[in-house]
Amino acid sequence: MTIHLLQLRQEQTIAMKEEMQEAFKCGFLSYHKDDTNQWQVLPDKDFYRSLEADGAEAYEAIDADGERVGGAIIAIDKKKHRGELAFLYVKVGVQSKGVGQAIWKAIEALHPETEVWETCTPYFDLRNIHFYINRCGFHAVEFFNDHHPDPNMPEQFDQADGLFKFEKKIK
Repeated sequence: MTIHLLQLRQEQTIAMKEEMQEAFKCGFLSYHKDDTNQWQVLPDKDFYRSLEADGAEAYEAIDADGERVGGAIIAIDKKKHRGELAFLYVKVGVQSKGVGQAIWKAIEALHPETEVWETCTPYFDLRNIHFYINRCGFHAVEFFNDHHPDPNMPEQFDQADGLFKFEKKIK
């Protein structure tokens, strides 16, 4: 599958956020089956915080027909040769077709100088865990929870949820 990454333009931000929230909510509901939970799966503040991070880059993923099929927000620390994958999503309706893996490969190709990538995903999202480990080559390196919060976002743990932290070493 061929995916082209285009730098996200300011006027596209809201549409991408809404698509990303829809995709993440579908993932949440596939495991929890409960739509009565008022917790927002991807809070607006987390989305915008990732866009404002040092070294942040946001991309929309465009398929061969010119349609947006997903996107990603990353942050690159050029001095340390490290990258953070803040968010990667595949638009609802085009999952399980290799889009996510194509997005990830395109990100790696854009940043060959990056030696270590990291990302996190919720403990319940088995599909994401499979994707990062088995499709993209990441390794689980830490589990954040109420007893071991991520020092970069301790407010994340208002619920009894947890996040897996993944790393991928390129070199």
